Amino acid sequence: MPDTAFDRLTSARLVLRRFRADDIATFVRYRADADVARFQSWENFSAEDGARFYEWVRTQHPDIPGEWFQVAVALRESDAIVGDCGLHALADPADEVEIGFTLAPEHQGRGYASEAVACLLDYVFGRLGKSRVAAITDVRNARSIAVLERLGFARDATPRGPVIFKGEPCAEYVYRLHRADWVSRYAPSPRPSPASR
Repeated sequence: MPDTAFDRLTSARLVLRRFRADDIATFVRYRADADVARFQSWENFSAEDGARFYEWVRTQHPDIPGEWFQVAVALRESDAIVGDCGLHALADPADEVEIGFTLAPEHQGRGYASEAVACLLDYVFGRLGKSRVAAITDVRNARSIAVLERLGFARDATPRGPVIFKGEPCAEYVYRLHRADWVSRYAPSPRPSPASR
């Protein structure tokens, strides 16, 4: 069921929120970077692509079956956009989603991707009540693989492929995370009672 009330999610350093018109110039700049686009579905991302994206995303909501929803990832202190996360609500099975994430090059290496994805997972397993999250990445995408494994995703035993992606053969890893595993890993530890201290 679409979450039409969605506005934002917050973590220690980040805000995952709806895109605004003034985010799009930065969004286009990092998506046009060849290193950022290497393992993504787009290339030569233009200002026109950014304008079309904004017209689309401003009417979308999380958890529409079969549809993607993108959130801007911004710094809490400045509200400046540093990347984005995608959430694809599957129509079948309805209790599963696929995620994706992209970070501008100048903001990589600071733990923002892990923090943003963890915040998104709390939302997916909590408010949306999903049972499982999947993520797909090129086997050469070491940074994304590191984020997913750091957060406890388990990789399918056999890569998918080979497939032709942007004119060259590649294989993909499929990662999955179950709600019970996420909750058991990140649930706060119970505080001891006064009698047991």
